[in-house]
Amino acid sequence: MSPEPQRKLSSSAGVAPAAAPSYRPATCTPPGAWRGAGYGQPFGATERTDTWWLMPLAQALGLGLLGLYATWAAFQGAHYEFGNYLSPFYSPLLKPAWWPISPAFLILWIPAGFRGTCYYYRKAYYRAFFADPSACAVGEPRKGYRGEVGFPWAIQNLHRYFMYFASILLVFLWWDVIRAFIFTDPDGSHYLAIGGGTLAILASNALLTMYSLSCHSLRHLVGGKLDCFSCAVAGGPRHGAWSRLSALNAHHMGYAWWSLFAVCFADFYVRMCSMGVFHDPMFVTFRHLFDYAPKISHFLL
Repeated sequence: MSPEPQRKLSSSAGVAPAAAPSYRPATCTPPGAWRGAGYGQPFGATERTDTWWLMPLAQALGLGLLGLYATWAAFQGAHYEFGNYLSPFYSPLLKPAWWPISPAFLILWIPAGFRGTCYYYRKAYYRAFFADPSACAVGEPRKGYRGEVGFPWAIQNLHRYFMYFASILLVFLWWDVIRAFIFTDPDGSHYLAIGGGTLAILASNALLTMYSLSCHSLRHLVGGKLDCFSCAVAGGPRHGAWSRLSALNAHHMGYAWWSLFAVCFADFYVRMCSMGVFHDPMFVTFRHLFDYAPKISHFLL
């Protein structure tokens, strides 16, 4: 097993790197160069003695089950509301008369694109579903590598743009969290309370927010692309923000999984309440809080 050659830094300044030959993308390793253990070996062949197959198997099961549930829920087009609760799969709720199918599909292309092009998820489903590779130092089913330069893989380069749209969705989702705290009596009066759905929707959006804040593209946008913070405009604040996002980014994999589970569970909870399967418990009630609000505002003014 040949060790990977060490990188060498050129002392020449201003010398442009040699262009890659036209017969292969610039992302490919030159022919004859070291590609790492596993490349060129029969599919699944490896010298590893650990349970390397366990991780891609667990990822395939997790992504498969949650992905199938999300797809099924999106096609239903019903039972996505219960009182003041709205499923995150349908937020913001858009129901134009000209749209013939479930309103979820007017929204879900954004989070689906954001997760589908996510750096972590790409690693997970490349390994779990395409065995490309199944794990480090394990033989792959294909022998050529072209990088993410052809269709549909070139769509992965749109990740940062999906991040922009997903950030807008978070505003609507946080409004749904506020609505999940406000309940209505039969006489039309409102009161604050915390129900089971309130906690489910709050947990879902909190984890979605952490997943978005830990995004590699956001970290790069804030400061990762800078070589010198002290030389950049607002370098100090950007360095502080970049440091905090870097700390979150270290847990991006965890946020990716927990947020995916939480958003599916929030939809499932609202759906079960709407279908009458679950009875939504009320944990804390602030029924007369709105009654004091006019008196407090009158006293302050």
